[in-house]
Amino acid sequence: MVAKRKIIKIDESRCTGCGACITACAEGAIQLEAGKAKVISDSFCDGLGACLAVCPEGALTIEEREAEEFDLQAARQHQSQKEMHISPCTAPISLKPRALSAKEAGKPREKPAAAPGDSQLSSWPIQMRLARPHAPYMQNASLLVAGDCTAFAYPGIQLEFIKGRVPLVGCPKLDENEPFIERLSQILKANDIKDITVLHMTVPCCAQLKRLVVDAISRSGKDVPVKAYVVGIEGSLVED
Repeated sequence: MVAKRKIIKIDESRCTGCGACITACAEGAIQLEAGKAKVISDSFCDGLGACLAVCPEGALTIEEREAEEFDLQAARQHQSQKEMHISPCTAPISLKPRALSAKEAGKPREKPAAAPGDSQLSSWPIQMRLARPHAPYMQNASLLVAGDCTAFAYPGIQLEFIKGRVPLVGCPKLDENEPFIERLSQILKANDIKDITVLHMTVPCCAQLKRLVVDAISRSGKDVPVKAYVVGIEGSLVED
């Protein structure tokens, strides 16, 4: 059915084909054709504009025109099929935590290292902007939303925070905040999330991570429990 509604418009003269809008679109409505971003079907575009903020050239706007109505079910089916054929760098993958082999554990190092532990990573990708809201491991998951630097500062992150959770990482200072909030809200809308653990550094810029999570929960309309922890530069850990 055709109706007058808001929908994404792409100015091809300004588009450089960087693909940022494709990653930002949870419905998979945009793809590259001849080096330019194009809306492949009006019925896949919800017109909310999550892709606008990520375009470095300002090539995307919202217009109001006659278009097919947004079909959420068709968009989800399309995105699911699309994700089966996307790059392995961003394809959602469920992982089985594993221990290092004897060979890996005994590999010579220039300096003595701490005893290797087991990897608890159970999903991929972990960058928030690459996360797929409809990835199967998102349903009924507990999320870990962590600042980029926390894994380097806190040695117990594998067993204490990554184990049993779907990790999503980002940096409130370096990442665009709006796409970060929008992507997390899409994940919350599409799934029944049990709870969210926020892990951020003690520095002021990283402390904004909790606010971004709270904003995303509010936008999603869901009621999701949040617990936050602060990592010190020297490796300490306190509850926020």
